Amino acid sequence: MPNAQFPIPKNMSAEIICVGTEMLLGDILNSNAQYLAQQLAQLGIPHYYQTVVGDNVDRIKQVIEIATKRAQILIFTGGLGPTPDDLTCETIADFFGSPLIERQEIIEDITKKYAARNRVMSASNRKQALIPQGAEILPNPTGTAPGIIWQPRANLTIFTFPGVPSEMHRMWEETAVPYLKNQGWGKQIIYSRMLRFWNVSESALAEKVSAFLNLSNPTVAPYASKGEVKLRVSAKASSESEAESLIAPVEKQIKEIAGLDYFGADDDTLASVVGDLLRRSQSTLSVAESCTGGTLGQMLTDISGSSDYFWGGVISYDNSVKIGMLGVNPEDLEKYGAVSAIVAEQMAVGVRKQLSTTWGLSITGIAGPTGGTETKPVGLVYVGLAGENQEVESFEFRFNPVRGRFLIRHFSACNALDSLRRKLLQR
Repeated sequence: MPNAQFPIPKNMSAEIICVGTEMLLGDILNSNAQYLAQQLAQLGIPHYYQTVVGDNVDRIKQVIEIATKRAQILIFTGGLGPTPDDLTCETIADFFGSPLIERQEIIEDITKKYAARNRVMSASNRKQALIPQGAEILPNPTGTAPGIIWQPRANLTIFTFPGVPSEMHRMWEETAVPYLKNQGWGKQIIYSRMLRFWNVSESALAEKVSAFLNLSNPTVAPYASKGEVKLRVSAKASSESEAESLIAPVEKQIKEIAGLDYFGADDDTLASVVGDLLRRSQSTLSVAESCTGGTLGQMLTDISGSSDYFWGGVISYDNSVKIGMLGVNPEDLEKYGAVSAIVAEQMAVGVRKQLSTTWGLSITGIAGPTGGTETKPVGLVYVGLAGENQEVESFEFRFNPVRGRFLIRHFSACNALDSLRRKLLQR
């Protein structure tokens, strides 16, 4: 590990800078920023900005210029390879007016790694041995691109990592984390609970819990994604248990205010929560899907152990399947159409009977972009729910057609699960 010779001021914050044109083009997902953000939170290090910049010297310098005015730790990923477009290290050195020094120990390390694979190090790899004068080597145990830990000026520390996630993760955990802890970080952490809600808008939920949005510790912040609304409750404390004790009373009050709109926390999904409720009540489920084409079944079977309560389903895209396998009345199909409450109910009853389950859940609708009419537009969906004692009901949903086919199907399956969840909780 590099010598801990650069003390980091306690009023600092970090900025994550990811270098690579491929991220700007959308060719790869920037998972490095997410990982580093989570790691910084575990160390209690605030970070307020993330930047993605392409492989361009001038633009990387512009990013450094801005970042140095608002953060005291700069964490770079990407651009440490041997090719001409790998510009991170040389650009950082040039920005701070430092010469690049070839480090023999890096060349020896790369040579050894190539030899272990019966290969010879190419001349271009020598570029990876050039680091700013005065910088410490941040060793890469698996790849050929080392990083650096460098303080080019007072109250500024720079870390560089390769863009390969597996290499970056190990370098961070084995070298950067011990270094930062040696500086006194990690004595406080930022711990978060993500509370999850369905069938309520972000604005409506924010209005209900507005009294909590101005708290300082813990903090509460709303997010919305694909129909789901989330509240992140974060606390800064000396331990996870202390943070949890700060979060618990706020979480309890929010859940009481939200009622049935709250469905779970952290890694919970509608499918996993429904699965837990079915398992606890020793109930079973079967599904009949039309417009969702198996989306609902996939959500359910994405949960490990779902065979305990999910017995199967029927994708009844054609009316002949609705009639022949699910027992839908052809006269009702003719009179009301496949996209109707009565057909959704009959589909749910039929699949429950065919598979002998406690519950039958069905979806029929128009996912688009074609197939809509003035009376039955794209986005019109019916969910059917059948239970014991000939209990059956249906729910109508109207989704904005501009959402597109994929999201309409996603929302349909989620609302079907949510309808069952609410029913199970009310029993």
